[in-house]
Amino acid sequence: MTRRPIRLLLIEDEEFDIQRVKNTIQQFSDKIELKSSVSDGVTALERLQKDEYDVVIMDYRISGGLYGEKLVEKIKEMDNTIQIIVITKMTVNQSDIDFANRLIAAGAYWFGTKYPVDIEEYIYQPTDFVLTIMNAYDKRQLEISKKKSEEKLDRKIDDIISSKPLIGDSSAMTNLKNLITKYAKPNANVLIMGESGTGKELVASNIHYQSQRKYENYVTMNCAAVPKDLIESELFGYEVGAFTGAQKGKLGLFEQADGGTILLDEIGELPMDLQAKLLRVLQDGEIDKIGRKQKHTVNVRVIASTNRDINQLLKEKKFREDLFYRLNILQIKIPPLRDRKDDIPALIEYFQEIFAKDIGVLPKEITNSGMQKMKKYDWPGNIRQLKNVVQRMVIITDDIIDDGVVIQALALENQFVPPAYSSENIIPVIEMEKRFKAKYFQFVRENSETDAEAAEKLGLAPSNYHRTCKNLGLK
Repeated sequence: MTRRPIRLLLIEDEEFDIQRVKNTIQQFSDKIELKSSVSDGVTALERLQKDEYDVVIMDYRISGGLYGEKLVEKIKEMDNTIQIIVITKMTVNQSDIDFANRLIAAGAYWFGTKYPVDIEEYIYQPTDFVLTIMNAYDKRQLEISKKKSEEKLDRKIDDIISSKPLIGDSSAMTNLKNLITKYAKPNANVLIMGESGTGKELVASNIHYQSQRKYENYVTMNCAAVPKDLIESELFGYEVGAFTGAQKGKLGLFEQADGGTILLDEIGELPMDLQAKLLRVLQDGEIDKIGRKQKHTVNVRVIASTNRDINQLLKEKKFREDLFYRLNILQIKIPPLRDRKDDIPALIEYFQEIFAKDIGVLPKEITNSGMQKMKKYDWPGNIRQLKNVVQRMVIITDDIIDDGVVIQALALENQFVPPAYSSENIIPVIEMEKRFKAKYFQFVRENSETDAEAAEKLGLAPSNYHRTCKNLGLK
């Protein structure tokens, strides 16, 4: 039952058949309204542009050059929620399957014969005809509802994407944006590589929300942040009673992401035994859920990211070669900020807007010399580090951002902090001294107006200063 009559448009060029359609639906006038009747396809399209209809009933062959499948396609192009019922004098039998397939492929909802020769007052099988009109209307309502839901989701997704912008117009950034757009379309796995702070998660989320899976779940896991003995249950979940204390089952991230995308951040930290289980998911779509005996399959697109040298991990046998090939179908290398310094002004402006609004002040103007100091810095922490520095500058100044503000904001970044020691990464003391020396020279240079001033601060003759810079690889 509908709240208002179903609005019909009839496309028929024989008055006799028009009357037969009217006779068939007459008893249901409270539910079905023949709103208009036209005799050719061109006029029908004009009428559809002016008025709203729910269902179109059309003879397969009518006067004029626009009829049949072509007319069906034109109507669906105008509004794909309109349902089209095709009626024809043809007798449908086994030899007409190709005819039916062509109509359905064009977008028709249903078709049937008008009549055998001995039926004059009604369309053949009038009950089926009327029920089909009502069912077609219900289908249109569902498609309209779905369309509205998708439009709302699209607006939400647009909001998500706008909240995760890829800032910058440098050639490196333009190339990155083009790759994201290109790689978002297929369902192939993606491996994202880049230094810490370059925005690997940002790239991954943009791939997901520009893909066909954008309406499905997007879940993430940092493989380095989860204790090794918990990673398996996080990824694959477990059943009730799988182990002592498992009073409830747990849905793993792969099940949560079924139909959507999962980001495995810092994939290089994944233990070898779990790499084998991940490989099985990538090969067969099957997950080994703890405590489950039967197989369970998922359809998940995997995006993996790492700041480690995968080739080195492969050489050291710390990463499975077969897993690498499964993940590395598509590859994105994010350039470090030092290789796209032309984007620094845009990034500063973007972060300033955020932090100034947060503390209720207006964004500050940055002087040319202040901007040059920001560009001269190498940003080892990349965009994450730049973001922290901009926040600091917004807070510490009430006026313009000049050299002094920049130097003050960068001061904490330039203080030498010993690297985290690791038994697996011991280097000779000479190499450690070189690293410290290079970092300290860079700090002095960035806080000096000229090389001569830097040399003087370091207590070196200009020639020795330049030679040392060259040996340290400093431009």
